[in-house]
Amino acid sequence: MDNALVGLLLFIVLGAFAAMVFLNVYFRVKVFKSYKTLVQNRVEFSARHLFNREKMEEEIMPRYPQMRQEIETFVRHLRYSIRMATVLIALITLFGAILMYFR
Repeated sequence: MDNALVGLLLFIVLGAFAAMVFLNVYFRVKVFKSYKTLVQNRVEFSARHLFNREKMEEEIMPRYPQMRQEIETFVRHLRYSIRMATVLIALITLFGAILMYFR
């Protein structure tokens, strides 16, 4: 395999890793801001509520109607953070595998 192509793939892997770190920090800051507001207002819910919108609507939203916007913001940022991390990890793994195979 051409050295230029290996260099390009290595650059892509390192760029994806840097992007993952940046996005992780960025969304962690956003998630913690929302989380801090929820903790200060004593809003409590479990992980099953985060990933099941119906449970969240049935059990949590009626208890904390004034915090609906903050809860939705927290859940949206958390889900997006997980999705982005998953995609970037898959890309890093794919390009890493390509580099290992052709090197």
